[in-house]
Amino acid sequence: MSWEESTRQKMLHLKLPTDPRWASIAEMQLGDVLTDHAYCEQKAASSCISIIVRFNDKEEVVNTLTPIVAEEWGHFERVLEQMRKRGLKLGFVRRDEYALQLKNFSKKGGSRIQQLTEQLLMNALIEARSCERFKLLSTQLEDPELQKFYYELMVSEAGHFVTFIELAKKYEDPQVVNERWQEWLDFEAEVMRNLEVRGDRIH
Repeated sequence: MSWEESTRQKMLHLKLPTDPRWASIAEMQLGDVLTDHAYCEQKAASSCISIIVRFNDKEEVVNTLTPIVAEEWGHFERVLEQMRKRGLKLGFVRRDEYALQLKNFSKKGGSRIQQLTEQLLMNALIEARSCERFKLLSTQLEDPELQKFYYELMVSEAGHFVTFIELAKKYEDPQVVNERWQEWLDFEAEVMRNLEVRGDRIH
């Protein structure tokens, strides 16, 4: 089975795998990639808070996403702990070209349910790609502690991906969600194909 086929089957149906060189490059820029990772966790928590505030009338949204906020913030703290152990300091937040392109792809307007679906699918896709990247780090980094750390986060991100997809299907027609999800996957593959391979970014 090819690398790409294995990724499609095992890593949440992403249509283009990460360049295998990425993990080795990231290991050489560990302080930078951990800084970017920390901010990714902070943004994930903030995104869920934003959805909760915007769709506070949707009880299942509030109840489902509130624990994820706590978990993502816990991940932020855990990344900081790994940095402190290695004498690394949190740097400045960087422009996230990957997330910006996904945000621009998100449909504007429509009903509130359509807007909720778009936000949930975008979050699901970011979690899926993070999961794939964390798997690479868990198997290719030389540091055993970081291997274990990224394996644990890989499992967590996979759970978040499933949660976002299932939540979208509770408010929108599942067929509509599935069709739009395929459009998101196609677009994300093009984004990945055109992004520079950088070791100082999680995405």
